[in-house]
Amino acid sequence: MTLLQNSHGSRTVAVWLSAVVLSVLLPSAALPAAARDSLALVQERGVLRHLGIPYANFVTGAGDGMDVELMQGFAAWLGVVYEYVETDWSRAIGDLTGKQVRAEGNEVAVIGVVPIKGDVIANGMTVIPWRQKVVAFADRTFPTQVWLMSRADSPVAPIKPSSSLAQDIRQTKSVLNGKSLLGKLDTCLDPALYDMEDTGAKISLFAGSLNELAPALLANEAELTLLDVPDALVALQKWPGEIKVIGPVSELQDMAPAFRPGDDALREAFNSYLAELKVNGRFRSLVLEYYPFVVDYFPDFLAPGGD
Repeated sequence: MTLLQNSHGSRTVAVWLSAVVLSVLLPSAALPAAARDSLALVQERGVLRHLGIPYANFVTGAGDGMDVELMQGFAAWLGVVYEYVETDWSRAIGDLTGKQVRAEGNEVAVIGVVPIKGDVIANGMTVIPWRQKVVAFADRTFPTQVWLMSRADSPVAPIKPSSSLAQDIRQTKSVLNGKSLLGKLDTCLDPALYDMEDTGAKISLFAGSLNELAPALLANEAELTLLDVPDALVALQKWPGEIKVIGPVSELQDMAPAFRPGDDALREAFNSYLAELKVNGRFRSLVLEYYPFVVDYFPDFLAPGGD
């Protein structure tokens, strides 16, 4: 992808360019001065810093991925250079906000102050209650849900879906008693978020990356694991016939880029860019490039008016 780069001959020119872009993209009168600064600072710096974690097909680790291309395009749309800044699940929010946090169920505790390293997190981050208390999410870029998965040869059978998601979740949880289960702390796969301790499952918190959960399941590290939809779709495609979906353990969820609270101008600029991609069809093409099977599970997502 070709990126646009501004040449800033002086601070005066940079500030002038920032003001021009602000006036074109977002009516300044509609935003408080503090909110306008977030976009102005990115424009003045001339760089959009994308905090990413190699995960599923959002950030592949090979220089591409759905969210990588989305943020490269956003940087070009703003007229700045794209910069990828790798992080991990335990550090990402601190790298964005300057506040190191620890999730405690649906609550969150601030446990330290750290340097800010990026402007936006984008790597298939799920919108969950505790994260909403410390970051500001943009509009949805992907639908998701947390599923219970097993090896294909497991005696645990997939549930028979009903007309009630709540009933399907209860059915899924009912198979967990006495079974070993992998989850991942500080992510949407934290078993505590879904009351897994009440199921009788023998829970283990996985120490590796999210991308390694499916391989750990196949290596018999546990009988079952939690996976969210994007990672499950990648696993089903990568290991056909070796892994199966038992059923859902969560309600439907959204994934979206995360911005600092108060960075309203930058977040709304992204929402405007995303809206343009949806109108011109580029967003649909980008999703299907990396997740061709998403329409099989979420047929309304890319339908007109569904995204």
